Amino acid sequence: MENPVLIFGAGNLGLTALDIFQRNSVVVYGFLDDDKALHGQEFGVVPVLGDTDDDGFLKLIGQKTESFVAISDGRVRKKLVKLLNERRKTQPVNAIHDTAIISSLATIGHGNLIAARVTVNPMAIVGQHCVLLAGAIIDTRAAIGDYVQVGPGAVINSGVTLEEGAYIGTGAVLVAGVTVGKGARVGAGSVVVENVPANATIFGNPAKGL
Repeated sequence: MENPVLIFGAGNLGLTALDIFQRNSVVVYGFLDDDKALHGQEFGVVPVLGDTDDDGFLKLIGQKTESFVAISDGRVRKKLVKLLNERRKTQPVNAIHDTAIISSLATIGHGNLIAARVTVNPMAIVGQHCVLLAGAIIDTRAAIGDYVQVGPGAVINSGVTLEEGAYIGTGAVLVAGVTVGKGARVGAGSVVVENVPANATIFGNPAKGL
């Protein structure tokens, strides 16, 4: 990637994205964040410039500047992606850590954060605007929908389907072939042995609903 990047979100996920881009020798122009207490702060030499809807900075995004949305809340992430699609006619780029292992036979969409030591195996599909945190494993033929977050060290075994907006907590293990429905949440350390309905919250070993 030759163009500099403007990162939306200066929280922990934004710092992870900053590290990824810098490790890949990509210049980060700055952060945009709606927390005014962060405005003017610098992380290293990278400043927090203003709000996420500031037209003065949004107009930079296009042919010469890329964007990346680093917001953990999937609803906010979706809102900002829509803003970029409609007002700037652009898609956010991927932030892929240099230690991630992604099979050449896997399919990866736009706007994903793929952190350190993540593994994406052959024939796996990762949708758009997902967050795959450190050490997560996406096994062969797993299918990850848009706006999914997979926590550090989670294991998504072969043939698993994670539907749009699903959240998988740190260290969770999903056995082969299960489906986690749209917007469902799996607690940290859970072992999922059966399908999870949309919008359900489950945890434990074996994982059960609240």
